[in-house]
Amino acid sequence: MTGLYYEEFEVGETIAHEKRRTISESDNQRFCDMTMNQQPLHLDADFAADTQFGDRLVNGLYTMSLAVGLSIPDTTDGTIVANLSYDGVEHPNPVFHGDTVRAQSTVTDKRETSDGERGVVTMHVEAFKVGGDGKGTEDANETETETDETLVCEFDRTVLALKRDEE
Repeated sequence: MTGLYYEEFEVGETIAHEKRRTISESDNQRFCDMTMNQQPLHLDADFAADTQFGDRLVNGLYTMSLAVGLSIPDTTDGTIVANLSYDGVEHPNPVFHGDTVRAQSTVTDKRETSDGERGVVTMHVEAFKVGGDGKGTEDANETETETDETLVCEFDRTVLALKRDEE
């Protein structure tokens, strides 16, 4: 599937990305290995058992990267010049091995570049853990939605997008 050209993004539009992923222990281990992150909270079951979470957490940067990856087919696949920034990253709830994650992107801003040849688009990306995991949320004020989804990561992604050829 081809991503969207600058002209096709509409401010206020929310794009629900259909593709989801269940995160395995192997996914988390490989990501930590590739990024040389040896934090025991992600890798050591005995260590993690004695924390407030009671189990190993999936690396937050993996969760963020997964959210970007899940969004690409519907937003920027083949239509991007560059990712310009990722801002305001938050991880309000933990992700564990076996959790399934989905993402959605809401277009919050767009403008043409000064030369008018491309466009800058900002999207607010949200990643949700879907289905029950039996662990609940850490924040007593945070509740799961009616569809049993928990927000696990959110951030703003700004991209430099191609404009559609007018030929």
